[in-house]
Amino acid sequence: MTLFAFKCLYPNSIYLTRGNHESRKLIGLYGFETEIKSKLNNTFVDLFAQVFCCLPLAHVINNKVFVTHGGLFSKDGVKLSDIREIDRFHEPPEEGLMCELMWSDPRPGLGRGPSSRGAGVLFGSDVTKKFLEDNGLILVVRSHEVKMDGYEFEHDGRLVTVFSAPNYCDQFGNYGAFLRFEAPSMKFNAIKFSAVPHPRATPILYGNYPCIELQDFDFMF
Repeated sequence: MTLFAFKCLYPNSIYLTRGNHESRKLIGLYGFETEIKSKLNNTFVDLFAQVFCCLPLAHVINNKVFVTHGGLFSKDGVKLSDIREIDRFHEPPEEGLMCELMWSDPRPGLGRGPSSRGAGVLFGSDVTKKFLEDNGLILVVRSHEVKMDGYEFEHDGRLVTVFSAPNYCDQFGNYGAFLRFEAPSMKFNAIKFSAVPHPRATPILYGNYPCIELQDFDFMF
């Protein structure tokens, strides 16, 4: 709700992107629904689900930098115009461009492969290079994976993963990070930061899973 408030206050400065957890199914699975009900009421569960369906799937900064939550696609030739034409005002499908934007991950090497997440694909550096060349872009910025330094460059510097939740679930000990771009050159720096102290609470307090060691569980970020 804080982010939505910032968007209302600064509509030309705050841009939100839909991720794989912004769906009716996953807000119930990972505890957000329970948290909403405990702090607000049932009406807000449906309101959040409706708002999530309105969030953009990707952004382009200064016609050079492509920003999305997950990654790229199971086929070549996808243009920005194809992404603009996606009907995003519904729950995410299990396949297709919308699903892949929200669920895909980069991998070392070339080509594509199946994802262990059960949705999206794994894509190599050649896929990233071709997508950027086809669309006149220079960089893919995405999230969707914990990185211990808060960020990580891959695919010959053409892709960067940014994860801005420090000490994820109070157990990973990772930094958070964000990128600061300079216009018009689009040169950028990665700034990382640590978690701040907060009141002790059981990790994933409202989740539907028993409290277990997170490293033993395959979380779908």
